[in-house]
Amino acid sequence: MIESFLDMMAAETGASPNTLAAYRRDVEELAGRLAARGRSLADAGVDDLRDHLDALHRKGLAPASTARKLSAIRRLFRFLYGEGLRGDDPTGTLSGPRQTRPLPKVLAEGEVDRLLAAAAEGIDDPERPRADRLRAARTSALLELLYATGLRVSELVALPDATGRASERLVAVRGKGGKERLVPLTEAARTAVARWRALRDERAPSASPWLFPSEAESGHLTRQAFARDLKLAAAAAGLRPDKVSPHVLRHAFASHLLQNGADLRVVQQLLGHADIATTQIYTHVLDERLKSLVRDLHPLGDED
Repeated sequence: MIESFLDMMAAETGASPNTLAAYRRDVEELAGRLAARGRSLADAGVDDLRDHLDALHRKGLAPASTARKLSAIRRLFRFLYGEGLRGDDPTGTLSGPRQTRPLPKVLAEGEVDRLLAAAAEGIDDPERPRADRLRAARTSALLELLYATGLRVSELVALPDATGRASERLVAVRGKGGKERLVPLTEAARTAVARWRALRDERAPSASPWLFPSEAESGHLTRQAFARDLKLAAAAAGLRPDKVSPHVLRHAFASHLLQNGADLRVVQQLLGHADIATTQIYTHVLDERLKSLVRDLHPLGDED
């Protein structure tokens, strides 16, 4: 049942390998708990599912994580019902944990500047070992690209080697569900990419199709390796490493665009959000901008 469900998710929704892996973990966790009770996905009732959710709560799982697991379970049972593998869908009356959507963690513009400067430190220093210069050039290119485009980290590490070549000022990105979008590159990002590529190919041209090749199974840099290098750059910039992550820089990209006058719909397209409701997590930025506009431009704005 689980394999058929995952095959459907891959074929009909275009779910990425990471999404499929998360679904597998969530539904196999449920199947394991059901088996321990002498039950199965074929005969589980609503009480069995409630017990599972209660067990997740007792483990101290965050409401957002529990809600994600419940979403996977709902999809699974809708599939089983639709395929005639069950005569009912027991998730219809299930309710998830109440959530308050947290504001995204964002770095200030000055903090991003420090991070970019720290990442680029020593790239052109011939006294440094070549391996150190290569790592610095790669980290710098990754950070400049991330802050310039707001890519998801999975999109960033899998950029093709053609990115930023010649006069190309746009990069085609394949996002969630296989949807493509065009994202413009800044001059700073193009320069950082060119510097990384020049150092990378100094001794022999790369034969990899990826901009950031590695010996990982995928053939390109892993998300985990980039996150590790990002923490090191954050520490070098005097920032708390636990405050900095690829997703925090994606948030910074969106928030700084909105602070400087970008339209919410444009930011939605650049981030690759299918629904603008997802982008509306940044409306707190718009609220602050509107207050500033009224304060600075309204004829009575300076009066007490």
